[in-house]
Amino acid sequence: MTVLEMRVATPNELPQVEALLVGAGEWLASLGSDQWQFPPRRARLLESMERGECFLAFRDGRPVGTLTVDGQADPEFWHADDEPETALYVHRMAIAREVAGQAMGARMLDWAADRAAAAGKTRLRLDAWKTNPALHRYYLRQGFTMVRTVDLPHRQSGALFEREVSLEACGPAVGHGH
Repeated sequence: MTVLEMRVATPNELPQVEALLVGAGEWLASLGSDQWQFPPRRARLLESMERGECFLAFRDGRPVGTLTVDGQADPEFWHADDEPETALYVHRMAIAREVAGQAMGARMLDWAADRAAAAGKTRLRLDAWKTNPALHRYYLRQGFTMVRTVDLPHRQSGALFEREVSLEACGPAVGHGH
């Protein structure tokens, strides 16, 4: 198995992160989905890069994926009863189409789960587009459980998922670059 190298994305790598997100949006549109049919929010990406929370996945020296992992529980989705401080949250995960079907997303999620466990968290969480049942099934196959769907008229996302994490369940063949 080829090693997937994960490291913090730097602001000068914004074009690579944007290209991965735009590519995912174009692929979703080709499937008839309205998910991610807007340009990436550049200011939000730069802020997450500056905080060291936006990551690029590299295979053989090429960027093949991106995700943001942080402690930011969206207050419209995760409430005090959810104990938001017990989790890390995945945002804006995208995989290059040329590596689709090669378990890159699964390996990135395992890496994020390891990161959560190492930070003393017990859960990895994310929210997904409410109208994308294929994505929901994907997350279920990756060991997530659906918590609930929050239906807010001004939000397309709102299908909430979480996965328990532990240091014993570290994912294979993912490098932690500097």
